[in-house]
Amino acid sequence: MAPFNDITTPLSHLATRRSGKARDMVAPGPDAATLAHIVALGARTPDHGKLAPWRFIHVPHGARGALSALLRRAYGVEFPKAAGQDLSPLDQFAHQAPELIVLLSKPVIGAKIPAHEQYLSAGAAAMNLLHAAHAHGFVANWLTGWAAENRDVVAAFGGGADDKIIGYFFIGSPGKTLEERPRPQISDIFQTWDAGGL
Repeated sequence: MAPFNDITTPLSHLATRRSGKARDMVAPGPDAATLAHIVALGARTPDHGKLAPWRFIHVPHGARGALSALLRRAYGVEFPKAAGQDLSPLDQFAHQAPELIVLLSKPVIGAKIPAHEQYLSAGAAAMNLLHAAHAHGFVANWLTGWAAENRDVVAAFGGGADDKIIGYFFIGSPGKTLEERPRPQISDIFQTWDAGGL
């Protein structure tokens, strides 16, 4: 298992985590044991009812070509007028970064826990994946877009009618220096509730 990142406190970990662009990632990525640990940490998320309403699907290097073919096929079905277009961005998407985890939301329909809460649990698992990758000294990128919305692609990853792809999580080492992005001012996003009118 790869050594943990040199982050001395949980606060410094939270303050330094940021996403890196998947297309810029290079080897090494996490080895099998480290990747399993990242997923195990991802699963340590709020889960009302203990339903585990999410699945982590590893797409190994040997399956990246199959992923590319799946995306091309699904894109052609959804957009038949795209015949003849340059679909190389789909190939690039499928092959970028050393490692790839697809996170699938699988709500347990009929459970006492509302489906939207189960979906939020999957989102929390997604954030845990990003933090776990950072803690292990790697960079991660959570991507969605068309490839996460297409129903044929969702089905290919074992998703049913009520399931969704939360995202594609690319993990590797940064090939470029990560730049800090602008963050909102706390005064713009944090306020105290005035209950005086009640």
